[in-house]
Amino acid sequence: MAKEQTSKTTIINQHFSPVFGRYEAFRILVPGFYFTLLLLCYYWVFLIRFLPESPSSPALAMIFLGVVLVAGLTIYAKETPKRRRAFQENQPSQYLSAKARTMKDMPLLDDSEASRLYFYVLNNHIPPIFHEKIFFFGMVYSVMIQVRRTSFWFGLAGLASVLAGLSLSLTLGEMQSLVVFTVVVWMIYLLNIRYNKADRKMQENYRDQIFWMEMNATLIESILRKRQSRPPQS
Repeated sequence: MAKEQTSKTTIINQHFSPVFGRYEAFRILVPGFYFTLLLLCYYWVFLIRFLPESPSSPALAMIFLGVVLVAGLTIYAKETPKRRRAFQENQPSQYLSAKARTMKDMPLLDDSEASRLYFYVLNNHIPPIFHEKIFFFGMVYSVMIQVRRTSFWFGLAGLASVLAGLSLSLTLGEMQSLVVFTVVVWMIYLLNIRYNKADRKMQENYRDQIFWMEMNATLIESILRKRQSRPPQS
């Protein structure tokens, strides 16, 4: 039985690793690409007035790729989406904490302990077909939130640049490309806010995992009991 469980865990983890890595790469590259694209457009519509020197095409391509990676990693490191209510509410780890409170002689789980148990259940028991959906919608949520925030700050920069141009006696006609850029960026931001699919899909993702745990309550209870019986770590 133990050998069968080990084999099952190995198969799940072999599927888990490439899926997780692929979606984590998207969480870095897509926001980094979007930031760099907006920065390049902002340079063409406004900054080029003050920095007319532009690098050659090969150098520009190298700079573009470098900024994509640096911006993507910086945005990824901030973990801004994890501080949002849609991410923090109704997490499956919170279900495990609530389940432990209903069990007799079961000590309470703190947040870190509940998170460790959740990832244990995810890696070793939740079917691999769930992993694809979990990581896909987690990636979509992260990317959409980062696109929203990047659009907001570039929208503010575009608006401030229009006002700065007007103060320099430039007409709106002379700043037509800047105005179009600013309007498009604000439209992306407002559409993202209006439909807000990222938050809804994240909560749906959580509900599906909690439903699986509810349908496998005996397994979840045995895991909680097994965790309770482990000797304390030094």
